[in-house]
Amino acid sequence: MKLKSLMLGVAAAATATTAQAADLPVAPEPVDYVRVCDAYGSRFYYIPGTETCLRVGGRLRTQFVVNNVLDDDNTPGAWASRDSDGYSWLTRGYAYLDARNATEFGTLRAYVGLRMDITNGASGFKLDSGYIQWGGLTAGYLGSNFNTYTGQVFMGVVTRDWADTTVNQIAYTAAFGNGFSATLAIEDRSGHEAGAYGGTRMPDFVAALGVSQGWGSAQLSGAIHQVYPDAAFNSTNASGSEDSLGWAIGAGANFNLPFANSGSNIFFQGFYADGALKYIGNGITGLTGVADYAPDGDTNSGYSLSAGVYIQATPTIGLAADGSWAHVDMDSSASIGNVDRWAIDGSVQWEPVSGFVMGADVGYANNSIDGTGGNASNDFDELLFGVRMQRTF
Repeated sequence: MKLKSLMLGVAAAATATTAQAADLPVAPEPVDYVRVCDAYGSRFYYIPGTETCLRVGGRLRTQFVVNNVLDDDNTPGAWASRDSDGYSWLTRGYAYLDARNATEFGTLRAYVGLRMDITNGASGFKLDSGYIQWGGLTAGYLGSNFNTYTGQVFMGVVTRDWADTTVNQIAYTAAFGNGFSATLAIEDRSGHEAGAYGGTRMPDFVAALGVSQGWGSAQLSGAIHQVYPDAAFNSTNASGSEDSLGWAIGAGANFNLPFANSGSNIFFQGFYADGALKYIGNGITGLTGVADYAPDGDTNSGYSLSAGVYIQATPTIGLAADGSWAHVDMDSSASIGNVDRWAIDGSVQWEPVSGFVMGADVGYANNSIDGTGGNASNDFDELLFGVRMQRTF
């Protein structure tokens, strides 16, 4: 009887111990939470399981532009032809990824910017920019190293003339301290062509010296460009020359305005090119007949001067204006004479909430093409208006 009682007691104790053990909390599995990375500024986070810092961002803008409302005899405005668009309605989205690592040779960075848009029912998708940086080395698709300043206004409804191209490239930048730097780059020729070109043979070579300090920034730029017209031109080239070298130089300076609110600044710049006219601007080189080369095989030369100002009038309101004047000396054998173009654009923008901006923009341009060889001269104007709403996050 005693043995039976003892066995029942042991069984009861074992049952109670098992129940208590089942009630104990179970240790959770380790979780690799996202950590903030403050090494490269705000909004960077470590990719879980790595030492790579990543920033994700984007932008959405929608805008409505009233196209050229002026009507000239030789060049009708956008509203004069039944088949041309009187307005352009654009919605565009951007997505940005910026990944960075610290290495013994400097920061390793990969940046991708994607762009999706729809304008008057026509949609598009493209790489806005994408590149790898490692220390002073940069390779990918981004703004040319020849570019200096590319405008102040919120929209830019008319094209102003200055160096402003995005190209594939490989570049090395050496920093000398105190804000001074020097860059040597090889860039895709395709982004710097004015006229009908043959296949790619030699890339462009670009060099720049820059300084950025508390007062503002400045840059000197130079480029060498292969002039290589297509086969159709080459078969009629009077000189029989197959190709030649063009070149361009530029200089610009940007000054902060201490008497105005923070962010206010003004810039001045100028460019000269011979056989490399894209380096002086996209507006004048977009006119029919303007090319790097002439029918007799010589090159055409030109220059552009531009300036712009941005004033942060209040903490939420910004005012901007910029303008340019460009001139091309066409060779005597060309089908058109010398070309002049000047343009001015102004905008006002309001940022009621950080990252959310609304604004309006108006722009005017005059294009003057001299006649030659019996061809009449052509002088026409452009006047456009636009409004934009934009959210950056």
